Amino acid sequence: MKTKVAIIGSGNIGTDLMIKIQRTSEILEMGAMVGIDANSDGLQRAAESGVPITHEGLDGLTRLDGYADIKVVFDATSAGAHKAHSERLVADGKQVIDLTPAAVGPFVVPVVNMDEHLNETNMNMVTCGGQATIPIVAAVRRATDRVVYGEIVASISSKSAGPGTRANIDEFTVTTAKGIEIVGGAERGKAIIVMNPAEPPMIMRDTVYTFSQGGDENAIRDSILAMVKEVQKYVPGYRLKQEVQFEKFGDNQKLNIPDVGLTAGLKTTVFLEVEGAAHYLPAYAGNLDIMTSSALATAERWVETKLGEKAA
Repeated sequence: MKTKVAIIGSGNIGTDLMIKIQRTSEILEMGAMVGIDANSDGLQRAAESGVPITHEGLDGLTRLDGYADIKVVFDATSAGAHKAHSERLVADGKQVIDLTPAAVGPFVVPVVNMDEHLNETNMNMVTCGGQATIPIVAAVRRATDRVVYGEIVASISSKSAGPGTRANIDEFTVTTAKGIEIVGGAERGKAIIVMNPAEPPMIMRDTVYTFSQGGDENAIRDSILAMVKEVQKYVPGYRLKQEVQFEKFGDNQKLNIPDVGLTAGLKTTVFLEVEGAAHYLPAYAGNLDIMTSSALATAERWVETKLGEKAA
């Protein structure tokens, strides 16, 4: 028997997540789709496929007949709205998976630290840029003595950035930078987002810079390649755009690190591309696809572990 889940937010991310669950999950099924716009495409698609819907937000969800049977609730609204949602959902015994940058619960990146947080009632998916780049920072960290600094630049198509994404730009930069430190293991992190209006729309591109000490280039490269393969298990369109690049800075040519000063070490540069699965969103919207894919992987792992329901 599949575990029932609900999605709050019938926009691009919520709708893509719903379709992923319906098409690919062997252990989850849609118990409700929640929005605030009765005419949204997400609610209409849900209704057409037989999923219970409400356009009255969280209040409407709690009034649905099947609310008690829902075990997991995904929140794909906004950082501001999530804080109020989380309190009520947790009080009702629901496992909350947060796709906003609210960061009420701990940051979770499936390939890095998911198993550490399976007892948490609220798990935060950081940001799209975080899901794409934090695994690379973590890969460098596990192959070195320390990562002094980590910086990421996430470039996405302007067309893939809906109202929710645009409303959360400030939270994106702050939350991603914290995720680089807390989950990725960098002592200092920085995040930059670029929305590119190019036509045809560009596929999500991410550049990751790390400055580390200890370890060698071969070990770092091998760690990064292994991490990419792990991410590809749930995001097939995740890939390196070119070879990993290295630049050494010795005591006679130190690099000036923000908030640190002149430092010797190894700079590693990784260029990534994330192509979406095009379940609902266009293939160029890899930034949204990696969020929904990560949330789905997290929910399935939670169900398998906490509820003992193994995929057939």
